[in-house]
Amino acid sequence: MKATAKDLRFHSKELLDTVNRGEEVVITFRGKPCAKLIPYEEKKEEIAKNELFGIWKDNDMVQDVDEYIRGLRKGRY
Repeated sequence: MKATAKDLRFHSKELLDTVNRGEEVVITFRGKPCAKLIPYEEKKEEIAKNELFGIWKDNDMVQDVDEYIRGLRKGRY
């Protein structure tokens, strides 16, 4: 659906109802598209599969990762 900037100003509730029904609304200004209203979707939290996640879980030499990292970061002397 297309709507003008004036329609957005005076008929915003109707446009939001249209968006809530699942339609996309393209807002035009002086005949050129300038914005798009789309339905809001909440992103589900996904566990990112990072290749570095769990890097220490199979390392027998490291019992406490935090302590090991602190040891690496402290000075030599």
